[in-house]
Amino acid sequence: MRLQGHHALVTGGGTGIGAAIARALAGEGAKLTLVGRRREPLEEVATQLGSPAKAGAQAESVSGPGLAPANIAVVPADVTDRAQVEAAFAAGRAAQGPITILVNNAGAVESAPFAKVTEDLWRRTMAVNLDALLLCCQAALPDLLEAGAGRIVTIASTAGVKGYAYSAPYVAAKHGAVGLTRALAAELAKTNVTVNAVCPGFTDTAIIADAVAKLREKTGRDEMAARATLAKFNPQGRLVDPVEVANAVLWLCLAESRTITGQAIAVAGGEI
Repeated sequence: MRLQGHHALVTGGGTGIGAAIARALAGEGAKLTLVGRRREPLEEVATQLGSPAKAGAQAESVSGPGLAPANIAVVPADVTDRAQVEAAFAAGRAAQGPITILVNNAGAVESAPFAKVTEDLWRRTMAVNLDALLLCCQAALPDLLEAGAGRIVTIASTAGVKGYAYSAPYVAAKHGAVGLTRALAAELAKTNVTVNAVCPGFTDTAIIADAVAKLREKTGRDEMAARATLAKFNPQGRLVDPVEVANAVLWLCLAESRTITGQAIAVAGGEI
């Protein structure tokens, strides 16, 4: 229970990497606020850890079996909207106390040749992958500065430190996320807050499932062949497990990681 007494707010906490992070942090005793656009996935994760809390400004905390206790608040919100972010963070704070850990996990990717990237696609991608970081970090910062050991961990991507074809908006947004991480870490270096990014490679989540479906449609390959095409980006020849990403996040949240800040840590099998 190395995170006993901490309150972790996880955006995009209902699926994939976010759900794995929620489980890892709860397993070490952290109280949780799970934020995402859709209530049902958030409640499913909360159910797995205990019993789902009610959403909204009157979010409730609940205890889960085997945790000490695993207080979980479920708060649906769109992290690209400042008013919703501020309301969600206030609801989590009311249910669980001051936020000591912020995990910026919400994100989305759309692929297109650069010549066909529309302004709407660009803005959608920037809004969820970069603008949301501004809103969430600002909403959590007063609590984090008061915490004995505040933590900001942003789930960026290998796309934040290298380029991929047909993903220019996503690559640009994730480079921005890494840049913001480094700038904020420098600004907060003399405080008790650390700021880091975790950069997964191709990870076995719903985003990969969508990519596999598109590959099958375009190439006629079967699912195994399509997945193998994506796995080739990883020198280890496999997709990353969300639990592996969650373990990196957990490590950054621990007290003994207080000297680690301003870093973009790849979880990618040596891809970069």
